[in-house]
Parts: sequence; C-alpha cells; structure tokens
Amino acid sequence: MQTRTLGQLEVSALGLGCMSMSAAYGPPANKEDMIRLIRSAHDLGVTHFDTAEAYGPFTNEALVGEALQPIRNHVVIATKFGFDIDQKTGERRSGGTNSHPAHIRAVADAALKRLGTDHIDLFYQHRVDPNVPIEDVAGAVKDLIDAGKVRHFGLSEASVHTIRRAHAVQAVTAVQSEYSLFWRGPEAELLPVLAELGIGFVPFSPLGAGFLTGKIDENTRFDPSDFRNHVPRFSVEARKANMALVDVVKQVATRKNATPAQVALAWLLAQQPWIAPIPGTTKLHRLEENLGAVNLVLTAEDLASINTEVAKVEVQGARLPEANLRMTNG
Repeated sequence: MQTRTLGQLEVSALGLGCMSMSAAYGPPANKEDMIRLIRSAHDLGVTHFDTAEAYGPFTNEALVGEALQPIRNHVVIATKFGFDIDQKTGERRSGGTNSHPAHIRAVADAALKRLGTDHIDLFYQHRVDPNVPIEDVAGAVKDLIDAGKVRHFGLSEASVHTIRRAHAVQAVTAVQSEYSLFWRGPEAELLPVLAELGIGFVPFSPLGAGFLTGKIDENTRFDPSDFRNHVPRFSVEARKANMALVDVVKQVATRKNATPAQVALAWLLAQQPWIAPIPGTTKLHRLEENLGAVNLVLTAEDLASINTEVAKVEVQGARLPEANLRMTNG
C-alpha cells in the first residue's frame, strides 16, 4: 500500500471509514464480522482507521479499539469530539454541539477507554461549535497533546476562516470534509488554503455515499434507518437525474478495465498527494475493490476528460438535509 502524509502524519493512501459498521447506513453489522474486516484491511495495507464517539454512539469506537488492539502500534486511529453527548448515558442533548474545553477533555478520556489505548493519533472536532471560540478548542487539544493523550489535531467540515484561526494556536494536521465527484465544494476555497498551510485532507463519502459505485439507481430502496432516506440528493427524482454523473464514471471504468468505485477513488487520489480518502464498507470484496484504486493510474488525458464530462452534469439535490448543512462550514 502506498502512503501519504497529512501534515506530519503518515497514513495509507486509502484509509477505512468505520462509521457504516455501526451507524447511519442501516442496522449495525455483526461485530465479529466487522472485527475480521478491520483486521483484513490492515493485512491489505490499510493503516488509517476513522471512527467517532457519535457513531453508535460509542459502539463504533469500542469495535475499532477491539479490532486494532493486537496491531495498535502499527496503525493510526482517528476519532472525534464535538457533539453534546452524555459520556455516561450516550444521550445526545438538545444543544447539538459541545466543544467546551472540559467536555473535550472528558470525551478524550472516555474515547481512550473505549479504544483501549493510551493515545489518540488524530483527534478531530466533529463539527464547529458556534458557542466556543475555536482558539479555546485548539488550546484544549494542545493541552491533550502536551499530556500525551493526543498526537494530532483535526477539524471536520470547518470553514477556511476557522481553520486559519485554529492553526495559529495548534497546528492542524488534517481537515475532514465530504469530497468526491458527487460533491466538489472543497475545490473553491478549502483545498487552496490546505495547500498553503501544509494541512492534509481526508475526504469522507469519497464514493458519494455509495452512489458512485454504480450500484444505486432510482429503484433502489434503502433500509428505513438509512440516513440516505432523508438526503435530498438521494430522492428518487434526484437519483434518476444524477445517474448521468455515474454514466461518466462507468465509461471511464470500462475504458480502464476498472470498476466505477475504483475510478472515483483514483480520481480523488490524483487531485493532490496530501489527500487520503476514507471509503467505508462492511464487505470484504468491496474493501478489496476499493483498495485496487491505489494502483489505477488516471492519465492527464483521463482526468481532463472526466472533468469535461462531469462539468456537463448538473447534480440535483443538496448533499445533506438542511439541519445538517447548518452545522457545516462553521
């Protein structure tokens, strides 16, 4: 597996997003199966594993911690704080976000126990808290780094203004936001600022929540608990219109003797050497397919052709429900 550098942190070119094993895409998967999947990912070269207290809540961190326990010193574990979740009951309180320094410290201590480790490699603020100055957040994480509980600081779905302010207090190693051929918003402002500051980028939903695999169309029915039921971009009408984008990816895949998922991931990897996507899956064959993207070379001609054809497609529907969108770009 090729490696990439996020700030000063080395990770595998493709990581593994673990959220879908416990939350968001339907009922939680079988725990023992997921432990085997996570360990298989490492056997295949993955060193970067992404989780969060909010996934479950708590159950995904415990799963990841148990799975990686035998190989803890050979992997990077990223987790997150920032939602107002009671650390004892798992109840999400009405305030939404909570990045008060005392709460950050409590989340860190609880996450360390759930993960079964003495340090968190990469600790992200999951969403910006409008009620807490980002300088206070960065300072709290800096204290955790000084104490040896955290190695690196990250931000998720933050604005460039917030990133600059945080970085001035404690170096930001990585920023995590949605980015794919299905959502190219970061290209306008975010990517140039990350390049300027030497911050790595970790795209989540690099396969457009599964849409870019070509396995979803307007006839697909999601489990009632699947978050995509509430996403405007995944309405039946939007999916039907957005298949034009998938058709572009499929055409390239046929030409390159690859799958649509591999083309979508290879396109992301080709954008910058400091981009390290974290596709998620609960299936070994999908994991193996995704990792094949690392060896798929898209030429300058391929990339230019993809950009030209994608520009002709006007993607329909917002990428998240309105309430979720209000918590981004803070």
